[in-house]
Amino acid sequence: MQSAAASLPTPGLFWGAYPERSRPRTRGFERLIERTVVRLQPPAALRMHAYRSFLARVAGYQAAADAAARPELRLAELRAKLSRSGLRDEALAQAFALVAAHCPVTLGMAPFDLQLIAARAIVDGLLVEMATGEGKTLAVAIAAAVAALAGIPVHVITANDYLVERDAERLAPLYTALGLRVGRIVSRLSGAQRRAAYACDITYCTAKEVGFDYLRDRAGARRQRGDLRWRADRLAGRAGSETLLRGLCMAIVDEADSVLIDEARVPLILARSVDSARERADHAQALALARQLSAEEDFVLDPASRRISILPAGEERLAELVATAPAPWRNRRFREEWIKQALSALHCFHRDRDYIVRDLSIEIVDATTGRVASGRTWSRGLHQMIELKENCAPTPAHVTAAQITFQRLFRRYHRLAGVSGTLAESASELADIYGLHVLRLPLRQAAQRRVLPTRVLANRSALWAAVSERVASLRAAGRPVLIGTDSVADSEALAGALASAGIDCRVLNARQDRAEAEIVALAGLRAQVTVTTNMAGRGTDIPLGTGVAALGGLHVISCQHNAARRIDRQLLGRCARQGLPGSAETLLGLDSDLLARRCPSSWLAAVQAHLDYRPTQILARFLAYLVQRAEEARERAARRRLLLDDERTESQLAFGGEGD
Repeated sequence: MQSAAASLPTPGLFWGAYPERSRPRTRGFERLIERTVVRLQPPAALRMHAYRSFLARVAGYQAAADAAARPELRLAELRAKLSRSGLRDEALAQAFALVAAHCPVTLGMAPFDLQLIAARAIVDGLLVEMATGEGKTLAVAIAAAVAALAGIPVHVITANDYLVERDAERLAPLYTALGLRVGRIVSRLSGAQRRAAYACDITYCTAKEVGFDYLRDRAGARRQRGDLRWRADRLAGRAGSETLLRGLCMAIVDEADSVLIDEARVPLILARSVDSARERADHAQALALARQLSAEEDFVLDPASRRISILPAGEERLAELVATAPAPWRNRRFREEWIKQALSALHCFHRDRDYIVRDLSIEIVDATTGRVASGRTWSRGLHQMIELKENCAPTPAHVTAAQITFQRLFRRYHRLAGVSGTLAESASELADIYGLHVLRLPLRQAAQRRVLPTRVLANRSALWAAVSERVASLRAAGRPVLIGTDSVADSEALAGALASAGIDCRVLNARQDRAEAEIVALAGLRAQVTVTTNMAGRGTDIPLGTGVAALGGLHVISCQHNAARRIDRQLLGRCARQGLPGSAETLLGLDSDLLARRCPSSWLAAVQAHLDYRPTQILARFLAYLVQRAEEARERAARRRLLLDDERTESQLAFGGEGD
């Protein structure tokens, strides 16, 4: 039988000062074995039966608890029992009973059976699909509390800083009553503040923050102790007091598909500044040359992959333009690399879609979340060229000091689990990359959401007009309306169209990220209209105002054509939560960015000419579906390539050697 120490990853003699998996969770033959194990998981019905039996034991411990007993004594006894026996059934049921009993006292709400089942599945290392509004946050809190009572340092990973601060603050009374300390990591914290937060029993953070702190730990340890000593210390299980984290013991990933799938498209790169006058001159020179080239004559652009190909005419044109330039520019390979980056800055990256300009600086907008990606910059001079394009002061260029992908980072955790409302579509990829099985839970109450047929409009102008007309009728009935758009530019264009129609609205996009909590709190009030980007797509609970449910609840209009069906489901899931009424519909323009990237313009023109006919509407919806499926496949392949490239270059960056 496995000892308790072997099942509870904690800093100490058994696991070392900085516990983490020294090798990926799945590699080579191990990957084949783990895939087989995941596929041989018990059927969901059998697992649910076992979990319901577990709930009966939890209820029995709750009923048998001595109300007169001193809670601090029960808590101390339980922690000692968990440390002796590990997260096994009897001690686990007692822990669940104790945590569940504290929920109504500290949070004012008792967990439902499905929340307890979800928490147990998380402790077992599963990914749990719970519909939006079914109480994922409390389920995660119960699982985190139980693991922390057993002595495991727990990282609760969520989608953004807003949710980090909201959930840590809301759940602090529960954790405090259980004798647990809770910390939070947001982008503005200093190193000392981060170290203190990670020293807590439970730490709320985003994947990006914990990933960069992990890179800093590795890079810092190597700088201070030297590469050979660092490797020896790792083999001996020693970490320095200078580290921020206490290792990668356990992660519970809220909005798991967003973190493990969507954000896994971009590696985390720890960089150092290189302020070179020559590079600044090269950036300006490349941009000036690129502005003298003509699309289709000198270069062609593939919008889907953002790849630039310089045509022979363009090569001849560039050779003429650099005839008197410094010697490096007369080198064809050097010249083409810089010119392609400059053309990308000019034609592939657009203001108010890929980035915003605020306080005379470039801030990248995350395509998945719609939020500003604080601290993120583009590499290889691209960021500096975009700054020059927008007349912003250029920042120093950066060179890579260390990098890691989310796939490789999360496979280093000894215990990994998560929860989301949209996991089914990515179940095979999650099993393949992370070795995690998805358990889908049923609804606690029957859904009252009405989903109306999708409508396709000729272009954005027709789309905004149709949305304005629809909003006017819904607003007249007193119903609140939430409208999702693809980008900052689209949200502001729609807000302008609504204003022209005499409709007041609030806008939530990357520019208003500091007012997010206030805007979300008001979005469910009577006749309120809110226009948003993907910022309102995840983790957002929109409470209905008084009397709104009787009017039909919140109505969601999606004007988004996302790269994945999961993201569409997230937005539509903002309405009709917890058995309340609500409705949703999708309105698309044929000039959406995704369709424009993936479809020949002649196809779109042919469809646009006959949109008034029902068969053409059906064809347009099918075309949008096919494009979305193709984009999902393309991004899945891109994530696979990224992981393979990351593993291939691992020894050249911060994590060298086979043993790392």
